[in-house]
Amino acid sequence: MILYGLKTCDTCRKALKVLPNAEFVDVSKASVPDGILDRAIAEFGEKILNTKSTTWRGLDETERAKDPKTLLMAHPKLMKRPLIVDEDTLYLGWDKDTQAAFAG
Repeated sequence: MILYGLKTCDTCRKALKVLPNAEFVDVSKASVPDGILDRAIAEFGEKILNTKSTTWRGLDETERAKDPKTLLMAHPKLMKRPLIVDEDTLYLGWDKDTQAAFAG
């Protein structure tokens, strides 16, 4: 299991406490591999972008209009966190549904 996020993200820290065996990848230092990023965008669409972030608010309209992959390649911190890869299943965020999937 791999958890992509930021080491400074409180939500990622909460997820790591529940998933102590997950490999953690800080997206500010290492990007999400293309194949996984493509799968995540195909599955979650624009939901993969954290449009409430400071990074998003700092982008102009021209930047915001770009496709999610281009934005995430240029601004990895824009990704909604965490992105969890558990074998063939992807999870985005740490909501009640994701937490329930890992409970027990």
